[in-house]
Amino acid sequence: MSKRIFVTGISTDVGKTIASAIIAEALKADYWKPVQSGDLDYSDTHKVKELVSNPDTKFHPNSYALKVPISPHASAAIDGITIESEKILEPDTQNTLVIEGAGGLLVPLNDHSTILDILKPEYKVVVVSRHYLGSINHTLLTIDLLKQKGYNISILFSGKEHPTTEQIIQKMTGVPVIGRIDEEKGFSKEVIRRYADHFRKKLEAL
Repeated sequence: MSKRIFVTGISTDVGKTIASAIIAEALKADYWKPVQSGDLDYSDTHKVKELVSNPDTKFHPNSYALKVPISPHASAAIDGITIESEKILEPDTQNTLVIEGAGGLLVPLNDHSTILDILKPEYKVVVVSRHYLGSINHTLLTIDLLKQKGYNISILFSGKEHPTTEQIIQKMTGVPVIGRIDEEKGFSKEVIRRYADHFRKKLEAL
């Protein structure tokens, strides 16, 4: 089976969607966001579609598209539904697939399941870490949980360089670092292609 790369973050708004676009562009991979909460008119799938320029990437529909931009379990309740993990079915593709999570690993889907429960053992996990007060703790907790579950893990830093943060995370986790997505003025197809070219070898080695 072709490679499955799950992109998770240490929190929300840390750069998962940009990271997903870069990985999809670098590997000419398909893209799938299983659960989208809010922004349905301009969802993460729309954003990645705008940023990927290779002709091979296919974009698969959300398993759940919820109207309100809050935690999926709460957004689903507002929509009058309950998210059922068994209905989150990986799309049928022979291509490499980039799967973007919602928020962090322990974001609830319902009363008993979290985002972590939709990960499969064979997934390669890319953790997007962005510096803020508390981000070291959030990164170490995320990676520790993934290690306990036996996943193949890599880190992708996002945002302005913060050497002391990045160095201690690397030392304490021992997890390979793909690189860092800088604080850009904007992200265009050209910028995404530049990062894709830069990261391609490390991404192919996942």
